[in-house]
Amino acid sequence: MTDQNNQEYVTKERYEELKKELEILKTEKRQEISKKIEEAKKFGDLSENAEYMEAKEAQEMNERKIAELESLLKNAVLIKKTKDTGEVQIGSTIEVKSDAGKREFTIVGSEEADPASGKISNQSPIGSAFLGKKEGETVDVQTPGGVTKYKILKIK
Repeated sequence: MTDQNNQEYVTKERYEELKKELEILKTEKRQEISKKIEEAKKFGDLSENAEYMEAKEAQEMNERKIAELESLLKNAVLIKKTKDTGEVQIGSTIEVKSDAGKREFTIVGSEEADPASGKISNQSPIGSAFLGKKEGETVDVQTPGGVTKYKILKIK
């Protein structure tokens, strides 16, 4: 998911991972699929050739993934650790406290979001609620279970 300007926020590490994945899809995966198509053509009638149909389907899925990655990389905005403004921003790691206890979150782009490991999207309700806030502030976040209050203890 991208923001209204079609931009996707990603870390430098994730950007490099996406570039590698794209390169593999464009080279190795394309060659592999091409070989399967050539092999399948040897079986004769293409209209009833399951191997050929599967290979063409794999080719279509690969090309779709290539287009998706190219678009993502084209619109990617690298998250850089900017000067400390004292406010939560994309790339910030924050320590917060709620009734459930203390927790640490890192604000990332939606491409890297992994709530189970504490990486929350800048576009999620909780991530966007923290943006622009300062240490000591209390943030109310609407969740499916109701409103949760978080106090920002530290911005790293």
